[in-house]
Amino acid sequence: MSIRSRPSLTVVVPIYNEADSLEAFLAELLPACRKNGWRLILVNDGSTDGSRAILDAHRDEKFVEVIHHKVNRGYGGALKSGLARAATSHVVTIDGDGQHAPADIEAMFQFALVTDADLVVGNRGAWKSANRYRELGKRLIRAFTRLLLPLPIYDLNSGFKLYRTDLVQTYLPLCPNTMAFSDVITLIFINQRNLVLEHPITVRERRGGKSTITTYTAVDTLIEIINIAMLFNPIRIFLPLALVFISFGVIWGTPFFLMGRGVSVGSMLAIVTGLLSLFIGLIASQLSAIRMSLLHRRGEDGRHDER
Repeated sequence: MSIRSRPSLTVVVPIYNEADSLEAFLAELLPACRKNGWRLILVNDGSTDGSRAILDAHRDEKFVEVIHHKVNRGYGGALKSGLARAATSHVVTIDGDGQHAPADIEAMFQFALVTDADLVVGNRGAWKSANRYRELGKRLIRAFTRLLLPLPIYDLNSGFKLYRTDLVQTYLPLCPNTMAFSDVITLIFINQRNLVLEHPITVRERRGGKSTITTYTAVDTLIEIINIAMLFNPIRIFLPLALVFISFGVIWGTPFFLMGRGVSVGSMLAIVTGLLSLFIGLIASQLSAIRMSLLHRRGEDGRHDER
């Protein structure tokens, strides 16, 4: 029998140096999991504070699994470890800094069941970070993403997400170990034509600890978004480049041609570069179609194995 006929939930929490807020957060999360019969996976991503001891104090609970990374693998690496261990029909990820309210999980889960969504993204709505620099970075990332890929949702990088387990486990090899995981996994679901919806969530201020998001995080996210665009829709990148080079070559070379001086070397180089970009884009699109077909088949095989 498929696990989808018996909807159940696993909660995955990545944790890195959150000792200041962890006990209070677990005091909310553990009773909610116990009451609803959810499985809880806590991933300690190489914390160097007291997070490990706090987590180990709860590992005797039957519904709790604690995973310790010897070294820090990154936010995405911690999520991968937890998501790969999920054995329920659905799995939800929430941050361990206390900003997400465990009370929102049940509403997200019921929404996913009613809509049959493949991914539900927790939408933080009008909430804005107190850091204006970070908020500006988020807006730029969203704008940049829309240039390359379809983006039917608003809160791209929300860490509060509820997935169909079979699908997210299929896509994990395509995701980075960094903070860019949140953006990339959402884009993969969207570009694989899975049903991706949003649901409002509550966001609270951090209870302690320190955010690890930096300027490098934003740069890394932009690079990963380009990688995903190259994977799913490379022609979206190569076609504009081809048109720019070809247009520049024609505009640059037309006056020389009309004056009877033939085609200039510069214009010919630009046109040839544009044509090469176009051909590379077409080849990359064919390779992308093959990769996506194999990925889709892998996901279908996984779902058949569960039946």
